[in-house]
Amino acid sequence: MASLATAVGAAPPQKMQQLLKGDRTAHSGGGGLLAGPVEDASAVLKQAAAAAAPAPAPKMQLMKADRGHLFSASDDTAVMKQILSTHSPDGREIDTRPLLHLVEDILQRATPTVIMTPGQAHHEMLEEGVHRMELVGMLEALAYTIHRISCEITCKCSGGGEAHATTMVLFNSLAHYTWDAKVVIALAAFAVSYGEFWLTAQLHTVNPLAKSVALLKQLPDILEHTDALKPRFDGLNNLIKAMLDVTKCIIQFREIPSEYISPDNPDMSMALTHIPTAVYWIIRSVVACASQMISLIGLGHEYISSTTEVWELSSLAHKLSNIHGHLAKQLELLYRHIGDRKHIEAFQTLVRLFESVHIDNMKILKTLIGPKDDLPLMDGTAKKRVSVEVLRRKIVMLFISDLELTHEELFVLVQIYSDTHQGKLERAYEVVWLPVVDRQGPWSPAKEETFNNLTTSMPWYYLHHPSLLDPAVVKYIREMWHFEKRPLLVVLDGQGRVVCPNALHMMWIWGSLAFPFTSNREEALWKEETWRLEFLVDEIDPVILSWVREGRHVCLYGGEDIDWIRRFTTALRRVSQEAQVPIEMVYVGKSSPRDRVRKAINVIASEKLSGYWQDPVMVWFFWVRLESMWHSKMQHGRSIENDPIMQEVMTMLSFDGGDEGWAVISRGSMDMVKAHGRKMVECLNTWDTWKANVRTKEDFVPALSNALLPFHTTEHCSRLILPGDVGRIKERVVCAECKRPMEKFVLYRCCNE
Repeated sequence: MASLATAVGAAPPQKMQQLLKGDRTAHSGGGGLLAGPVEDASAVLKQAAAAAAPAPAPKMQLMKADRGHLFSASDDTAVMKQILSTHSPDGREIDTRPLLHLVEDILQRATPTVIMTPGQAHHEMLEEGVHRMELVGMLEALAYTIHRISCEITCKCSGGGEAHATTMVLFNSLAHYTWDAKVVIALAAFAVSYGEFWLTAQLHTVNPLAKSVALLKQLPDILEHTDALKPRFDGLNNLIKAMLDVTKCIIQFREIPSEYISPDNPDMSMALTHIPTAVYWIIRSVVACASQMISLIGLGHEYISSTTEVWELSSLAHKLSNIHGHLAKQLELLYRHIGDRKHIEAFQTLVRLFESVHIDNMKILKTLIGPKDDLPLMDGTAKKRVSVEVLRRKIVMLFISDLELTHEELFVLVQIYSDTHQGKLERAYEVVWLPVVDRQGPWSPAKEETFNNLTTSMPWYYLHHPSLLDPAVVKYIREMWHFEKRPLLVVLDGQGRVVCPNALHMMWIWGSLAFPFTSNREEALWKEETWRLEFLVDEIDPVILSWVREGRHVCLYGGEDIDWIRRFTTALRRVSQEAQVPIEMVYVGKSSPRDRVRKAINVIASEKLSGYWQDPVMVWFFWVRLESMWHSKMQHGRSIENDPIMQEVMTMLSFDGGDEGWAVISRGSMDMVKAHGRKMVECLNTWDTWKANVRTKEDFVPALSNALLPFHTTEHCSRLILPGDVGRIKERVVCAECKRPMEKFVLYRCCNE
């Protein structure tokens, strides 16, 4: 126990001796964890062994202080042996927590610093019901023991005995109880006399019986000196709080489930070795508090003003506070271990649930969504809390994200949701937002505001608070559904089976056409699809779709290099005029960074270089759809070697990954040509060499395609920046231009600006 004694520290011996140089005798002193001021260590051991009460003292003589030096390491060990030698539990089990609740209620209501006036009264009562019912049977068995211990404390503290010897007498009386029962019974015994004392003090001005008892105990004299006694009352309050704190820790150790923590666990084993010491100092503090209360009866103003008693109480409170800190750290380690075990069990339960067959989706959804809350969901339309039952047997799309959802993501998803929740698809499926929040940091007002702002525009269901998402569910989402940063839309059918690991991609690509958002539906949609301008633009820009239907020539171009944009648009306009082929040019920007795209749009608008998309959501959605095409194809195991659409998507993404611009020129749905910006400008500048091939409007795209062939060389550098799902990217990705394997790098980017 020497190591723990070092941990809690001790008051300096010089200060102790200085404070004890008074005419009156100090009460039970305090030193290290087991160390304390004693006349002689060997004398203490002899007294405890004799187990005899000291001779009666004169009326005004109180409990003797334990004078002397601190225990040495050998004496410390000897005292621990004394304590352990008294411990002989007979197997009786006592639920100490209800009794501690009652004791704590008494000690908190008996507040020395608050003396009741005629107009005041405690109107609060201890909760009726569970605790009272639990106490009835227990108190029938313990009432006599508590009364006997209370009498022993009063007798020993009034008779001038030494604190350590009295403490050991109480240990002998409590020999057959467990450590937590010893300390709670001792506290209960003290609470009886302590509560009676202050009940009389609080009622003596309003109750005749209390007034007479108060006169016998000379309480009015004490109450006249409340200002002088305030330091001692504060010391009592602090020590009582410290005793209760340590007692709660001891009970918590007793309640730790053995299926998670065995006594052989190193942290548990270490804590158990310190429990007897903690119990010793709580009971020793009980003796000190009782002695302080008895010393108030019949004492004059001279004694009231003494500072020795205040130091004694603060010394013991400091000692117990250090013990509490040590035990609390051990508890934290054990709870963390239990939490990890429960976390693993809950995760494994989820794995088994998703591998099993169910008649409906309730078991899975109740495990995923707030299992400890009857109304875990908020209806985003009605703005009222609802139960998981509203999702029974429905197709449920779990929208999983953190709190950093972009305006564009939320805006487009709300639009698609609103479109699909009309007509025949109304309420055919439900979306539930599961916010995954980093729990390493505290839940701050800023996070609360962000969460509330996001939910304001959500028409679907969502967890009414992110804390309802259990850590085991977050672990499952991250490990089994591969959630990292980018949002997911996991689709569960009416039986709770995962029918699509991420439907967000098909929702971005096809919108409501993707219903019921299963992987099979996604595969069927791809079989019907071909690479054409209508598919590339989709409903983002209806004007472009009308141009395509009219058979016009349309040019989509992107990048952020303003100089290249000027050169390209000037060259294409010149060629268009000379060839007498009207070409509609639209700038579609770049997936990132957005600031430079906005600057490019401003230049294009001011210099009237071409058309452009004013709404940044349109630019964002164009690139997100392309990325979604790549993800969707990857989910179905496609590559550029076996899928022509995949090859076109890879080409477009590699264009976006480059530093220079790019362009795609198409006539209706039939012809399409594309190239990097530098090659496209160089080819357009050689217009005179291939203009003879353009005899009609229909010849322009084929002629441009042939003219570009000499500019495609093996000396090129394609850069492909692929967002998300890094863990599922294939080791081998082939270049869309030269078909050679690309070298793999990892890019970390914190923002898009």
